[in-house]
Amino acid sequence: MASPAASTILGIRVDNVTSHEALARIEEYLTQGGTHQVNTVNPEFIITARDDPRFARILNQSALNLPDGQGLIWAARLLGQPLRERVTGVDTLVRLAALSAHKGYRIYLLGAAEGVAAAAGRQLMARFPGLVIAGIDMGSPAAEDEEAITAGISSARPDILFVAYGAPHQEKWIARNLARIGVPVAMGVGGAFDFLSGRAKRAPHWMQRLSLEWLHRLLYQPWRWRRMLALPRFALLVLRERLGSSE
Repeated sequence: MASPAASTILGIRVDNVTSHEALARIEEYLTQGGTHQVNTVNPEFIITARDDPRFARILNQSALNLPDGQGLIWAARLLGQPLRERVTGVDTLVRLAALSAHKGYRIYLLGAAEGVAAAAGRQLMARFPGLVIAGIDMGSPAAEDEEAITAGISSARPDILFVAYGAPHQEKWIARNLARIGVPVAMGVGGAFDFLSGRAKRAPHWMQRLSLEWLHRLLYQPWRWRRMLALPRFALLVLRERLGSSE
């Protein structure tokens, strides 16, 4: 399907899709053959990619980069390449689960802490009767564990693979193994299983609207403070690029 041109934020492509368009694009991937990597890009991804050329290449070569982060909306507008909507990974996962229950697609949950993916799977099946979960595996992003994990996924024959190893591990794992497992769509989902299982709480809608999810995460997960240092660095780099382009 045709969609408006993507934005480029600090060298990383971010696709200008709405939630509806993202779902339609992914359903096209499920029916057209081949394998497709979907990423949920946020400011932390972009800062990590600046220091990790391999991660940057993976993002820029993937089939679809969702604009998952209010900071991206701000940055794209400031840089004159506005994105129309924030499209979060956890909401996209839920929409794909609903689509899969309706259309008969099979999903596979890989990653997160012990028992979390299973709990997330139970919640999804309760919410969407008829959903087929082809497999669940805590797994590991370590290269030495890939043979057994990929064999299990291949034998389960899922249509959609959700990987929750955290960035950039999950994106690198998918890039290394997608052709081998032959899953039509693979998507890194970070902490989505934690939210779906109830292990972690999402920010209230009013905080999401005010772009305060970072504050909610810091209050409930104070150990994340080091990761959040990426946010001011991201803002400064975007401002520098904006000022440089206006000279």
